[in-house]
Amino acid sequence: MRNLITIVSLLLSLPLMAQTKVVKKNAVKANNFGITYSLPKTSLLVNAEVTKITCKAGPYYKYAEKYLGVKNIITEDKTYYKLGNISLVNKGIPDPDNTYIVEFKAGTVAPYAYLTEEGLLCSINAEYTPEADVADSNKKNTAKANKVTSASVLSEELLMAGSTAKQAEVAAKQIYRIRESRLNILTGEADNLPPDGEAMKLVIQQLEEQEKALTNLFTGVETRDTSDYEITVVPFDDLEKEVLFRFSPQLGIVDPDDLGGDPIYMNLKAIERAPELDPKEAEKKEKSLKGIIYNVPGKARIEISLNKKTLYKGEAQITQFGTQEGLAPVMFEDKKAPVKVYFYPETGAIKQIIQ
Repeated sequence: MRNLITIVSLLLSLPLMAQTKVVKKNAVKANNFGITYSLPKTSLLVNAEVTKITCKAGPYYKYAEKYLGVKNIITEDKTYYKLGNISLVNKGIPDPDNTYIVEFKAGTVAPYAYLTEEGLLCSINAEYTPEADVADSNKKNTAKANKVTSASVLSEELLMAGSTAKQAEVAAKQIYRIRESRLNILTGEADNLPPDGEAMKLVIQQLEEQEKALTNLFTGVETRDTSDYEITVVPFDDLEKEVLFRFSPQLGIVDPDDLGGDPIYMNLKAIERAPELDPKEAEKKEKSLKGIIYNVPGKARIEISLNKKTLYKGEAQITQFGTQEGLAPVMFEDKKAPVKVYFYPETGAIKQIIQ
């Protein structure tokens, strides 16, 4: 069966945090004491962190070593990309082929269940508090840029200089004067010292910003902007060298069929798989399933690579590689001590049974 791969989105790198919403469903006479729910099938969310780096050379870069003694500088305008962290999240999506109605007897004590908004089962006869669904809670907006040169730091002497070489010389002298002024303030040798600590802190900060703006005229400015690229994979069988997307240092992430980038491969190999049943056995088992139907997932080993370099390696539970079982309805008929059951909504497997 064909595996499904979907490009979900290209996102700015803002914190990706969402709270899974759940809904309480009561089994009452109005709905014939029945609750409808779906079992999930596994979708794997692959997230790639990509940083766009923009370099802009300063107008005086040729004089950086001569006047400032700096060698590691930007000498030309360019833009390139770096591929960062690759992460993978197991996310359950409702399987329309596995939707069930669980019916409770009228004598059962106040039966209820918690479902996600999509109808995935979270708990029966138990309060359920969802955990924060965090794709990467540590992510922050990582766009960073050195302060751009402001006209306020360009002195009249610099603006009146006739040549680039002379302008560079004037700018360098101005940098050294700023450094000297800062040192005199810090050592208390300045003629007019700031009146208090806060004023001194503000003056030092302004001097540092002016120095940085002038220094950028020699060293150049580098801007980094990090974004996330997300792919969804719904596996139904093993994958070998499946191209998720392609990456190019010049273009960033491109589509799987764009030969301008190197392929990012996914290998997925089942390491725990339910035995395959013949049609008669499958039909017999389907008829025998009663009560609360739940998933017993299989497991797969996953590796994502670029140019033979491993970017991600791990294991994930895959419901498509597993099977279904059922909890007997009689478990929920004890009026004195109703059974509580917790499920993993992303896989449909049992998390805990409390009697």
